Amino acid sequence: MSQHHYHVGLDISVKTTAICIVDAQGRVVHRAVVESDPVPIRDHLVGLGLALSRIGLEAGTLSAWIYAGLVEAGLPAICVETRHMHAVLSARINKTDRNDALGIAQMMRVGLFKPVHVKTLASQQRRLLLTSRKLLQRKVYDIENDLRGQLRNFGLKVGIVGAAGFESRVRDLIAPLPFVEAVLVPLLQARSSLRTQLTKLHKMLLDEVRSDPICRRLMTAPGVGPIVALTYRACVDNPARFSRSNCVGAHYGLTPKLYQSGETARHGRVSKCGDALMRSSLYEAALVLLTGARGRWNSLKAWGVAVAKRRGMQKAIVAVARKLAIVLHRMWRDGVDFRWSAAQSA
Repeated sequence: MSQHHYHVGLDISVKTTAICIVDAQGRVVHRAVVESDPVPIRDHLVGLGLALSRIGLEAGTLSAWIYAGLVEAGLPAICVETRHMHAVLSARINKTDRNDALGIAQMMRVGLFKPVHVKTLASQQRRLLLTSRKLLQRKVYDIENDLRGQLRNFGLKVGIVGAAGFESRVRDLIAPLPFVEAVLVPLLQARSSLRTQLTKLHKMLLDEVRSDPICRRLMTAPGVGPIVALTYRACVDNPARFSRSNCVGAHYGLTPKLYQSGETARHGRVSKCGDALMRSSLYEAALVLLTGARGRWNSLKAWGVAVAKRRGMQKAIVAVARKLAIVLHRMWRDGVDFRWSAAQSA
């Protein structure tokens, strides 16, 4: 039997995974449906006794878990970029798990795929902390905004008040209205509980950043705080996966789209591909860098201000976010802090 001429496609759903194996000529040699768990999938593939060249699976919620289990068993697993795989499989008329598995296997056979980096367990844990904190923060804001809107129906205006004084202000307003008070007090209690848990997660985030030397180095750059530093650390994961620092901005959707056909050539807005969490964090850091009153003057801010004068503040913030992504990657790769002046670079 020829070695390394069999290619596997895995179409993963929540409960089951469709498996399809093709040979070097594209003929189907095996099909199966197993539980969506790395152990049954691994045991099934190993039990066939075939020399497998590539095992393709689409990036998704279960993909990192299954990918890690296959790689740990020494199998040649490849995680494929979602939009690329969708573009290839959409040419098929009938979409089923069985057909998708066959399409993935054929992609592996002809090499028509774009592999993606699968995050390490540590990066997945950092991202879990970031997204959980963001979820609680968003729910707190939702409750506060809803309370403000509901109170306006009764002519009650909360006004400008900080997070600490919000609850007391609302209670004072609703005290003369027993029914309104009975309805809104549970919301205030829910908000208080959410803020307590949000404080716990925020402290965990700060402790994580404080103990991580890479995050502390990234925070030497202007506009980069603990949240941006940990987000960059979690999303990039391994700086060596980018051959050039200039690739980071494009990878996270901060470069303009280009449409060119014949005599037509259009430059659009930024692509917004890649991780939205990373992109929004870089945008916020760039906004603070350009508009913040505090902080030292630096070459990056000077460059951004010059762009703002030529193209406007909105485009300048995006440009600085892209530049900041490149600078942070180079700081990480070289193991150096941010250089505030030309004298430090010399």
